Amino acid sequence: MEKQANSRACFVCGVENPIGLHLRFYSSGPGEIQAALTAPESFQGYPGILHGGVAAAILDETAGRALIDTDPPRFMFTAKMEIRYRKNVPIGKPLHIVGKAGRSRGRTAESWAGIYDQAGALLAEANVLLVDLPTPPDATALKSFGWKVYPDP
Repeated sequence: MEKQANSRACFVCGVENPIGLHLRFYSSGPGEIQAALTAPESFQGYPGILHGGVAAAILDETAGRALIDTDPPRFMFTAKMEIRYRKNVPIGKPLHIVGKAGRSRGRTAESWAGIYDQAGALLAEANVLLVDLPTPPDATALKSFGWKVYPDP
């Protein structure tokens, strides 16, 4: 699997964000990505359960990143996201996160993301409609927010 770039400050993938999730994404095939997370207690909603807004942020980032490995890279923002919370997403336990690119039409694309527990049960999923940024970031802009492949800790 090939590691995707991270930024410095993003809440989901920012390697220097002191309150972020620090997710590392890996391309696992064309239009497919994976990540792993064991969420700490600081991200809980109810005791032992990941806050739904944090789960939504993970799904949002993952869905967008499933479309980033194109040539040239496709940077998009979420126009619409439909989330289905199937089961409680636990904190303190390993989670497997998957994203899959869907249909692409002009400036828009569809994507799917899911959060699984270690037994393979789907806990939460999202269908996402994304739109290309009006002005895609150039190499200088990407460098300014630290967009690069960082070594694993």
